[in-house]
Amino acid sequence: MLDKIYDLNEMETEQESADYVAIYSPEEEDPNEAQDPKELPILPLRNTVLFPGVVIPITVGRDKSVKLIKDSYKKDKIIGVLAQIDSNNDDPNIEDLYKIGTEAHILRMFKMPDGNTTAILQGKRKIEIDTVLKTNPYLTCKVNPILTDKVKSTKESKAIVASIKEMATKIIELSPNIPSEANFALKNIENPNFLINFISSNLNIPVKEKQKILSSVSFDEKSNLILGYLDTELQHLELKNQIQNKAKTDIDKQQREYFLQQQMRAIQSELGQDSTDKEIEKLRLRGMKKKWDSKLADLFNKELDKLMRTNPAAPDYSVTYNYCELLLELPWNEYSKDNIDLAKSKKILDRDHFGLEKVKDRILEYLAVLKLKGDFKSPILCLYGPPGVGKTSLGKSVAQSIGRKYARMSLGGLHDEAELRGHRKTYIGAMPGRIIQALKKAGTANPVFVLDEVDKVGRDFRGDPSSALLEVLDPEQNTDFYDNYVEHEFDLSKVMFIATANSLDTIQPALLDRMEIIEINGYTVEEKINIAKHHLIRKQISEHGLKTAQFKISDKIIEVVIENYTRESGVRNLEKRIASLARYRAKQIVANEIFDAKIDENFVNKVLGRQKVEKEMYQDNSYAGVVAGLAWTSVGGEILFVESKTTRGSGKLTLTGQLGDVMKESAITALTYLKANADYLEINPKIFDQNDIHIHFPAGAIPKDGPSAGITILTSLASWFTQKKVKPNIAMTGEITLRGKILPVGGIKEKILAAKRAGIKEIIMSESNCKDVEDIGEEYTKEMKFHYVKNMLQVLDMALTNEKVDNPIIFEVEEKKN
Repeated sequence: MLDKIYDLNEMETEQESADYVAIYSPEEEDPNEAQDPKELPILPLRNTVLFPGVVIPITVGRDKSVKLIKDSYKKDKIIGVLAQIDSNNDDPNIEDLYKIGTEAHILRMFKMPDGNTTAILQGKRKIEIDTVLKTNPYLTCKVNPILTDKVKSTKESKAIVASIKEMATKIIELSPNIPSEANFALKNIENPNFLINFISSNLNIPVKEKQKILSSVSFDEKSNLILGYLDTELQHLELKNQIQNKAKTDIDKQQREYFLQQQMRAIQSELGQDSTDKEIEKLRLRGMKKKWDSKLADLFNKELDKLMRTNPAAPDYSVTYNYCELLLELPWNEYSKDNIDLAKSKKILDRDHFGLEKVKDRILEYLAVLKLKGDFKSPILCLYGPPGVGKTSLGKSVAQSIGRKYARMSLGGLHDEAELRGHRKTYIGAMPGRIIQALKKAGTANPVFVLDEVDKVGRDFRGDPSSALLEVLDPEQNTDFYDNYVEHEFDLSKVMFIATANSLDTIQPALLDRMEIIEINGYTVEEKINIAKHHLIRKQISEHGLKTAQFKISDKIIEVVIENYTRESGVRNLEKRIASLARYRAKQIVANEIFDAKIDENFVNKVLGRQKVEKEMYQDNSYAGVVAGLAWTSVGGEILFVESKTTRGSGKLTLTGQLGDVMKESAITALTYLKANADYLEINPKIFDQNDIHIHFPAGAIPKDGPSAGITILTSLASWFTQKKVKPNIAMTGEITLRGKILPVGGIKEKILAAKRAGIKEIIMSESNCKDVEDIGEEYTKEMKFHYVKNMLQVLDMALTNEKVDNPIIFEVEEKKN
């Protein structure tokens, strides 16, 4: 309302003016006064409708219209004004005009500086065309006045007028183009009909809709039309203001941020720092130097272009910037040159690790193939063995021996798959996976990568990391490793992965199938002494600031520490004990105490305390049913005694000593075989039914399982029931079947070493284990005798003597009465 500007410029449209005020003067002729038809010159208007009582300025441009205005202004100044049906018609006839119009009074006529004629018209009353009298020099018609009913002052009419004024006032307040005088004029209008005419004239609606209001006679009909148009206009303005306010707020925020950014740039310039634009250009220049493919280059440049369009204060800016920096820092197609010198590599491996010949040979084989072929997919090794034998540190030595970078990732307790594959950038705090981070830290795409404790990977509702490792450790798949954060494939095929594990049981079978398993056995006492002399003692002397002359320790003392204060396959606890001795010696030096540089047994007992490990030694053969077996544990080999005894009963078998299911089944198998071969051993079969049998394994707090005690259990039962002594200084290991066959078992090296430490002279084992003994060095098997057997009867013939024990038990057999 009032936001439409009239302009008749050469087309008899409303002129641009916002200073006019619609008026109705009581002194003027009453529009409702009945009068006879009269002849009036007709002025066609387009794009507007003149209402009674309303004043509008028009600029007249057409020749007919100019002559009409001039002639009328010289006479009575009264004309008829009709709206055109088609605004594009430049020479309308009576058929091109609406039949109902307004009688108007020319208040004033004057010429504008541009030569156009301008007239100010005031609507008087509604008229209707009756007859066309002439068309030249302009249209003249006979018109009839249309009477307008006076509005009765009722509650309904007052409510309608109040509603119209209220809505019109809101529109005036919301529209920035309406002058404030309009509100003043609106408040001073008392005549309801003129209120309708005033508002209708200024509504921003098509001519057709305005003509509809003008043609209406009833006040109720006109007021309902006005209220509908006002409501539409009000909603439009409210929505428009809402959009403008939001846009203004956004623009103000952007202008504020722009102003602050300009200030920041000025401050950075004064401080000598780079602006954000310069930083992005530096990233682009760094990207041009990278050895990446066109696809990755396009991705990088696309992210930089996005960064240029992003406000530095926006959260997305730092996310995109960090992503671009990661792409630059990753070693795309950047490989370190391998230093392939087998002699030098072997020297480094021997220097850092004692023993581990199988692992060293496998590394040297890989280097030999790499030197011949030039391009060879790295092997994926899994070093499997007890704790403390040097599996993890071996990876660093391998990297040093071939001149590669070293990376390590601990998988122990890892539950979330995203730790390996990373998170998508859309998440807050997203970051790449640990594999990509390790490669970024290494700086090359072909490091030696140690996956530590691969057997301790967890699995829960967050995912299965071991399944994610399938892609990493598969040479056919890891050429296109996909990290969720990087969102681009990375080639891992040149990475030399070395996994470590203490147990193979918990590793997923599919993952285990992708790795080359290399078993690392525990160290012997002799190997531990060598490791202590050449590695551990030197290291502790250096770490504690001692001199070699101040800390002298002999092989005998090292052996005392190993046997009396450690119980392990590796040397981790041995290093801790040597560190304790070194610390005490450092305290003596600082306290200016008098000491002997040579470490003796008294010094060891004083520092480390009383003996912590009781070594299991062979016991004599004076008891029936007691046999020495050999077992393998996570800390190395052990000797294991099996004890058998019977009591009067009904043939019940009792097993004690915290045994696993496999060991229990071995005991049942041994008893069944013994019953089946009772005649061979000259045992009365009825004894089994009249006595309860108890088999016990000492050290009940330690869990025990496995099939290797089968022949030991059977020998123990045979010794008890025959009351024969077992051959002295003999031990055995092997699995038995119901047919009495002896099957091979594992851990032979550790078991032989345990037997040697315990004073065992002879060992019985399966014939199939002969090759395992041959793989062990002669220095560990000398002074020991090995008996290789195929069946259990051979074991019994070898292990049992013909000598009865002192005071043998006489098994009484009760004959059943018929």
